[in-house]
Amino acid sequence: MDKLKCMEVFVTVVETGNFTLASVKLDITSVMVGKQIRQLEELLGSRLLKRNTRHQSLTDAGAIYYRRAKTILNDINEAQDAVLELETGLGGKLRISAPVSMGSCVIAPLLASYFHRFPTVEIELVLSNAKVDLIDEGFDLTIRVGVLPDSGLVARPLRPYRNLICGSPAYFQREGVPRKWSDLDKHRCLAHQLWQPVWQQDDGAELSWPTRHVFSSNDGYALRAAAIGGVGLIMQPEALLEEAIQNGQLVSVLTDFLPPPLPVHLIYLQDPYPRRKLTSLVDFLVDALR
Repeated sequence: MDKLKCMEVFVTVVETGNFTLASVKLDITSVMVGKQIRQLEELLGSRLLKRNTRHQSLTDAGAIYYRRAKTILNDINEAQDAVLELETGLGGKLRISAPVSMGSCVIAPLLASYFHRFPTVEIELVLSNAKVDLIDEGFDLTIRVGVLPDSGLVARPLRPYRNLICGSPAYFQREGVPRKWSDLDKHRCLAHQLWQPVWQQDDGAELSWPTRHVFSSNDGYALRAAAIGGVGLIMQPEALLEEAIQNGQLVSVLTDFLPPPLPVHLIYLQDPYPRRKLTSLVDFLVDALR
């Protein structure tokens, strides 16, 4: 027995005045209307309708049940409308996780453009290099750098993640420009305290960023500021250095010795009923970061 369906049939019978009109409105037979009313009365242990050949009326129990059932059905319809508006509309909040450098230098500026197109969406951007769990930590989507395991999540490819080696024009004028990897032994290098890159070139040779350095920090922005100030050479993500390169504050060198680019993906849960606001953001970021 479908209690909710029986309740809907009962309310429709009351409001239309008879079984026949109720059956037309509900697109079921009059026999089925009568059957569901009887099932409801049996469940409640009380008659709800008094009927004769010409007229029907509510019993005292029926009047009470009708008022409560009408309220319940209205609440259900309002709940469905609210969910439909949320899922198909462009309102509500989205939580995003992104790597620190890419999130601050690339994603945040793009979100400013996104807000101009979709001003009613709220976004919470959490920057972390840690791998987050979409479900346990309540994220709608995350951006991940590196090869992905088979997780059953939706993964949309974005622009590959590259690291660059740079120095300022003033530094190169003072110290010279390195042409080969061994030249780094003669240069002043800057290092990230939480990241010591090691990689292989196409010929199998293993390279690593020098462990001897004149300045280190746990923050890429601090390293970039030092590099722009002429302190030494920096190796950091392209996203962090690109603007300074375009502005002439930094110059890229040793391009033949860089680590291989890493794949980047936009990750989110599979959903047979995709939310419009999430779809709008996914499509926007994928289009901007192909």
